[in-house]
Amino acid sequence: MFIDKVKVYVKAGDGGDGMVAFRREKYVPDGGPAGGDGGKGGNVIAEVDEGLRTLMDYRYQKHFKAKAGENGRPKNQHGKNAEDLIMKVPPGTTIIDDDTKEVLADLTKHRERAVILKGGRGGRGNTRFATPANPAPELSEKGEPAEDRYINLELTVLADVGLVGFPSVGKSTLLSVVSAARPKIAEYHFTTLKPNLGVVEVDNSQSFVMADLPGLIEGAHEGTGLGHQFLRHIERTRVIIHVVDMSAAEGRDPFDDYQKINVELKQYNMRLMERPQIIMANKMDMPEAEENLAAFKEKLQNEVPVFAVSALTRHGLKELLRETASLLEDTPEFPLYNDEEEEQRVVYRYEASDEPFRIERDDDGAYVLTGPEIEKLFKMTDMTRDESVKRFSRRMRRMGIDAALREKGAKDGDTVRLLDFEFEFIE
Repeated sequence: MFIDKVKVYVKAGDGGDGMVAFRREKYVPDGGPAGGDGGKGGNVIAEVDEGLRTLMDYRYQKHFKAKAGENGRPKNQHGKNAEDLIMKVPPGTTIIDDDTKEVLADLTKHRERAVILKGGRGGRGNTRFATPANPAPELSEKGEPAEDRYINLELTVLADVGLVGFPSVGKSTLLSVVSAARPKIAEYHFTTLKPNLGVVEVDNSQSFVMADLPGLIEGAHEGTGLGHQFLRHIERTRVIIHVVDMSAAEGRDPFDDYQKINVELKQYNMRLMERPQIIMANKMDMPEAEENLAAFKEKLQNEVPVFAVSALTRHGLKELLRETASLLEDTPEFPLYNDEEEEQRVVYRYEASDEPFRIERDDDGAYVLTGPEIEKLFKMTDMTRDESVKRFSRRMRRMGIDAALREKGAKDGDTVRLLDFEFEFIE
């Protein structure tokens, strides 16, 4: 089964907790702190495997979680870092954040990698907090909580040439006679239910990859028919062969078909019209095809090359393939995302937040404290140890939370809520 779009949940590994420990070796008086740091959590990494052709592996398994780092140990032993979680994807996979619609990676080459989520750093052990004023701290950090998100994996096939046209115009037949591909061919619409790829060799030793895409119909860009599921597969092609049925056997006008398909391509993505097109006037072995071709050329009135071909008898195929190979030599690749967009994405991703915390009033009168920075600090604090709680209080004060609560009207004894934790505000 051809699966080209899936939505999955991914989570990086949390960092391991730091440890509170002390040296107790014989003949070592006042040994001091010896708690090791926690290990780093595993990253979530997408890697291209050229042996894959679809996203079938992600059809049933929807949740992917990297392992957490190991906790710190006594004797200043560092916890083991967790292994990265590698998600194998086929070439041509685009990874998009489901919430922000931000493109996280566009992977096309074998073994190309992209870090989707970074694992949390390990918490520090009590050795890290030793000072001359406090040489034996009972203080450590919990591991940093890692991020999670839903992502969309979208596959666009890697082909040099894409075949477009209405159903039953002969796209699959063309691919079957010019390559070793064996797509399904039958005398009914929508025989092709998935993109088919084939390697085409031209007589001058040139070769290229051709993709036969399911037939488009009017309204495909809005979701009509099957073509809307596969329109994006044209985005990576460099040349488009527009297959037109010149026999008009189904009562349609060939020129009208040509215009409608171009409208669908333009409505889906304006940049598709930048790709050079070749018109393949197919089924020239049928009656009235010559008259229809003459009328078609008269209405065309542009510089798009037209090749009279019969895929069934193979008449005119050599000239079509030679022109296609020649166009490919002079046509660069069309990136899905330009450099300006890439730069904007990086700036957006790593831009520091101007708001470390927010304070709101709940219905029960409690002051609710939220914000990524303060929540992360809370999750990394061991609330079972007095020294850790005191350190957390000092950090809150330095962040300006105490002053902000007073500005909001907080008084002695009022409840302040942070995640699932509640404490009293004390003047």
